[in-house]
Amino acid sequence: MRQPYNYNHQSHQSQRSAFAALFLLLLPIFLPNLFAPLGRAYPSLFSEWNAPKPRHSSLLEVALHWKAPIKQRLDLWSPLPNQGWKPCIDSADNPPSLPERSEGYIQVFLDGGLNQQRMGICDAVAIAQILNATLVIPHLEVNPVWQDSSSFTDIFDVDHFINVLRDEVSIVKELPRQYSWSTREYYATGIRATRIKTAPVRASAEWYVENVLPVIRRYGIAAISPFSHRLAFDKLPIKIQHLRCKVNFEALVFVPQIRLIGESLVHKLRYPSGKLQNSGSEVLHDRIDDTPKEGAGKFVVLHLRFDKDMAAHSACDFGGGKAEKLALAKYRQVLWQGRVLNSQFTDNELRNQGRCPLTPEEIGLLLTALGFNNNTSLYLASHKVYGGEARISTLCKMFPLMEDKKSLASAKELAEVEGKASLMAAVDYYVSLQSDIFISASPGNMHNALLGHRAYLNLKTIRPNMLLLGPLFLNKSMEWLEFQRAVMDGHKNRQGQMRLRKEKQSIYTYPAPDCMCRA
Repeated sequence: MRQPYNYNHQSHQSQRSAFAALFLLLLPIFLPNLFAPLGRAYPSLFSEWNAPKPRHSSLLEVALHWKAPIKQRLDLWSPLPNQGWKPCIDSADNPPSLPERSEGYIQVFLDGGLNQQRMGICDAVAIAQILNATLVIPHLEVNPVWQDSSSFTDIFDVDHFINVLRDEVSIVKELPRQYSWSTREYYATGIRATRIKTAPVRASAEWYVENVLPVIRRYGIAAISPFSHRLAFDKLPIKIQHLRCKVNFEALVFVPQIRLIGESLVHKLRYPSGKLQNSGSEVLHDRIDDTPKEGAGKFVVLHLRFDKDMAAHSACDFGGGKAEKLALAKYRQVLWQGRVLNSQFTDNELRNQGRCPLTPEEIGLLLTALGFNNNTSLYLASHKVYGGEARISTLCKMFPLMEDKKSLASAKELAEVEGKASLMAAVDYYVSLQSDIFISASPGNMHNALLGHRAYLNLKTIRPNMLLLGPLFLNKSMEWLEFQRAVMDGHKNRQGQMRLRKEKQSIYTYPAPDCMCRA
């Protein structure tokens, strides 16, 4: 007698499953913010439903209780020795002098994030000198992803910028009245004779002399947009290379507001109150002790580059299942309109090639293998982590003394930068530059910028060996001691040792030998 009932029950259950599947497919239509670029400010809805479990549980089990030998930890925290290089961007024998007459005005419109804009500013100053033009303080575009309208003067100390460069480049805060028509809006509404749209990537100095200087001489002004990566790194006069480094390492100083917040965070990291983050695990309290003190008063900055952009762009699998793949595919389509497609490689192939971003769990295992422990004062420099608290919980277990802007800054300090991605990135950059050790989970603009800035100051920076780590994390049978030895061997020469710039490499990532001299 129950058979019809069971049949009907199964039928209703199938209908409910079909409705649920249809709901998931229609969700992006009815709730687009979950998938739109602005959704990056929040954890993915799907990733929260499907909180990924640890993918390297056997390594993690040992890492949670691992204590590296004291010598390894002492070596890890020791500063870099003198490597025989020093900054030399000013020549006492040939002091700079500003030409009496400027050819005209040059404007640049910079897109991208803070560090990409920073490189563009340096290039703009160099081009102004090449053309003997007066540079208008660069215009920072509103980033379509971050939706941040912060201007140059919101981020950088403009008076310091102009003063440091006053003998080499003429710089003005705004155009004189007769050129007030030359605005971003003016160039957005039609083809303009004064706008240069054709600057090739890595253009030579000669290209600017031949193509931009005539426009300046004819109209008194030229506006270059787009401008990112529009000046070559090679075959430029040494004085131009020196100037680029002078802008990057001396002229570009953050506004006092950013520096004060940064100093406040650095002080709290060096002299913590002794509070322990609420880890929710008794084992962490058992593991924390007061010896040894090889890292006392010191801190490491981790740039955890694991946001939604990175996850979507990489096309790698991060353990969230079909729901996560659907969410990332939809996000990829919305943000890049098909310009970034699913990779032709499998996840294993991508990982073997070192092309997958390290997850918070994987970067935690790397840090532990290098010698950092549960006493380590760790500052997290990062935007919102993709997957939210669920994704970062494993890293928190390994490093319970982990802090970030929101945990360290006062309510007043946070209010000054909240919702302004460039200002928040500037705070992270400042703290990162003051740290004893800096490590970025994956290569990118901030990684490259700080790698160069810290090399210029001879500060320790650890570069993860992605080609080594990909295969290591794929090997599910590897035991901790074998993993730990492989990590140590693979990072011996990746902890801040000076690397000379090669052809086509960025002068901002590798400042020697162009902007540094043998000591």
